[in-house]
Amino acid sequence: MFNSENLLLTFIFTVASLLHGISGIGVTLVSTTALASMYSLQHAIILIIFPSLALNLMTWLIGGGRSMGENFRYYLKHYWLLALMSLLGSLLGVKLLLWVDSSYILVLLAAVIAFYVISNALGKRIILPATTPVLIVTGLIAGIIGGSTNAMSTILLMYLLGSSDDKNTIAKVGNMCYLLGKVAQIIVLRESLIALPKADWLLIALLTTVSLVSLLIGIRLRHYLSQDRFRQLVLIILTFLGLRVGWQGIVGLIG
Repeated sequence: MFNSENLLLTFIFTVASLLHGISGIGVTLVSTTALASMYSLQHAIILIIFPSLALNLMTWLIGGGRSMGENFRYYLKHYWLLALMSLLGSLLGVKLLLWVDSSYILVLLAAVIAFYVISNALGKRIILPATTPVLIVTGLIAGIIGGSTNAMSTILLMYLLGSSDDKNTIAKVGNMCYLLGKVAQIIVLRESLIALPKADWLLIALLTTVSLVSLLIGIRLRHYLSQDRFRQLVLIILTFLGLRVGWQGIVGLIG
C-alpha cells in the first residue's frame, strides 16, 4: 500500500489540510487540482469525496454553539432554497464527468482557479446581491461547478458574503452546501465507488485520517503563524497547478 504514488498522495493531502487549517483556503480545491494533474478527473473526485466529507462534518461540529443536527435544521430552514439549488446543480455537475470530455472540465477548473487566485491576490471579493433570482442562479452554477470540479466555494461565497455579515453563518451554510454536493457525488458515482478495489478504500481511509489530523494541527498553528504568508503560499501552489491542469485540458482539446 505504501508505494511512492500513495506516499505522494498522503503528502498532498497532509499539506493541503495543514494549509487549510492555517489559512482557511479550500483544501478540496488544492487537492483536486493536484490529483487532476495525476489521474483522470473522475478518479480524482472519487478519491477526494470522503476526506472532504469528513472535513465538512468537522466544520459543522466545531463552533457555533449547536450540534451538527441542530446546525443542519437551523440553516436548512433559512437557506433551504440555496441548499436545494446547489444540490440540483451538483447532481448535474457530477453527470458532466460522465457525459462530457474531461478536457473541457479541466479547462473549466483552470478558469475557476484563475478567477480564485486573481481575486484573492488583488484582495477583492465579488459580492452578489441577496435576492431570490440571484440565489437560484448562483446556487445552481455553484453546484454544477462544485459537482464537476470540487470548486463550489469560489462561486457560492459571492452570494453568501452578500447575504450575511456573520462569518459563522457563512461557514455553516457554505459547508451545508458542500456536504450536499458530496452526497450528490456519492449518488451519481456510486457504481464507481462500489467497484473500487480494497486497496483504494484503504487509501481513502488513510487520506481521510491524515486530512483530519493535519487540519487540527493547522488550526492549532493558526495562532502562531502568519495566515497571510500561508495564503500567499497556497495561491502560488494553485497557480502552478492550475497552469498544469489548464495545459492538460488544452492539449486534450487540440489532440
